[in-house]
Amino acid sequence: MLASDDVTDSRTPGLRLQIILALAGLMLLAFLPLYVAVASLTRATVMSSRESAARAVVRAAALHVADAERAGGAEVRRVLELHVSRGGVEGLAVFDANRTLVASAGNAARTTDGASIATERTELVRVSGTRVFEITTTAGASTLVARVRADDGSDGGAPLVRLVALYMSIFGLALLTFAYFALTRLIVRPVDALVRAADRVASGSRTLVIPNAGARELVQLGASVQAMTSKLVADEAEMRAKVEELTLTTQRLRDAQSQLARSERLASVGRLAAGVAHEVGNPIAAIMGMEELLLEGDLPEATQRDFLVRMKRETERINTVVRDLLDFARPEQETKAGDPPSPPAHVASVVADVAALVKPQKDFRAVTVKTDLASEGASSLSVQLPPARLTQVILNVVLNAGSAIAKAKGEGSVVIRVRAAGALVRIEIDDDGPGVPSELRDRVFEPFMTTKDVGEGTGLGLSVCRGLVEAAGGSIGIDATYEAGARFYVELPSA
Repeated sequence: MLASDDVTDSRTPGLRLQIILALAGLMLLAFLPLYVAVASLTRATVMSSRESAARAVVRAAALHVADAERAGGAEVRRVLELHVSRGGVEGLAVFDANRTLVASAGNAARTTDGASIATERTELVRVSGTRVFEITTTAGASTLVARVRADDGSDGGAPLVRLVALYMSIFGLALLTFAYFALTRLIVRPVDALVRAADRVASGSRTLVIPNAGARELVQLGASVQAMTSKLVADEAEMRAKVEELTLTTQRLRDAQSQLARSERLASVGRLAAGVAHEVGNPIAAIMGMEELLLEGDLPEATQRDFLVRMKRETERINTVVRDLLDFARPEQETKAGDPPSPPAHVASVVADVAALVKPQKDFRAVTVKTDLASEGASSLSVQLPPARLTQVILNVVLNAGSAIAKAKGEGSVVIRVRAAGALVRIEIDDDGPGVPSELRDRVFEPFMTTKDVGEGTGLGLSVCRGLVEAAGGSIGIDATYEAGARFYVELPSA
């Protein structure tokens, strides 16, 4: 099981940082339009107040101009120059009732276009890069046009805007700081404690201790995780017990299968011994007769030597039969953990051993056992099965075939054929006996299934053979397409 540090990308921001960033973005979206609106409103208010002040200055100048008209044009010009020199007035111009320029001072407005002057008007214009209010009003019988600076060199709304910006910044920083500590106490620390507790369980601890702190939902989450951990630990203990029980049961079944295979092999030895008794009895009787003749004496030297050669040949025959029987009956060596695996079986050698074992049997006096290794490479094939077990499998099938032939018609033949089939080795045992009825083909490999009379078989031979073959990753069955008798096949992985 991996710890949290192994599955967490260090480049991924934590929960606390993600919430702080989201809150900062939300505050930016909320405060930025508000700041822009406050700044715009402040500028509009300042401009409105400046326009009102400009109107007041121009109205005062209009009153002075109306009083000066009675004294003559020179007095009007003096009044205009007096007002231009103070109050932020850029220029003044006076027009008579005929829209003719009477007097002007400073940067006079509309000095050449008196005909287009309206009686009352206020307009914001830009002159030489400076914004000015151009105000037209009446001054007695004349019309006064004035230009008053809109920008007096200072921004009266800037302090207010800066104050609003400072307030928003301090408020936002305080809110983020409060959110940081609140998230740390209410969410981050309980989650970290839950993660550390889960890591301890992942490292082998059998209990999950969750601190009862944080928000209600996190406390409920910790309780749920604790209950889940307890359930998982209990399920793991139960699974371990079941695995141990299953392992023990599997070992018992394996031991039972091995015991059953040994028992079936001993049963086959008994069947073989019955045939060997007759096969060995004849040579022994001949040897005993020749021994009596030799003991009587008076035999020519050539005759004595001939008897000795015959006795030696019969003794070798007996030795061969008994040795083959003992080799088959010898218990198979158990493979233990750490021991090298059993060597693969050389198929041609096993087939030859089987043919030698069944030759002395009573059922095979009139039954011929043939081997077919003519296919390319058949004589050198090996399979992933110990030789003793492969011998037991083939011998059992051949004995059944000989017994069926002897019981049905007395004489016949059995052919053992070996060939390669891709990554498998296929061994076919054909006989020209009565064959296997179709209704029994699916049952012949079941335990205790037999067609022999009582006392002639247990019905375990083919069942044991199937267990041995399938344990090696192979298969055994009956070829339903073969009609000249019965054909059993064994397919095993090639070594």
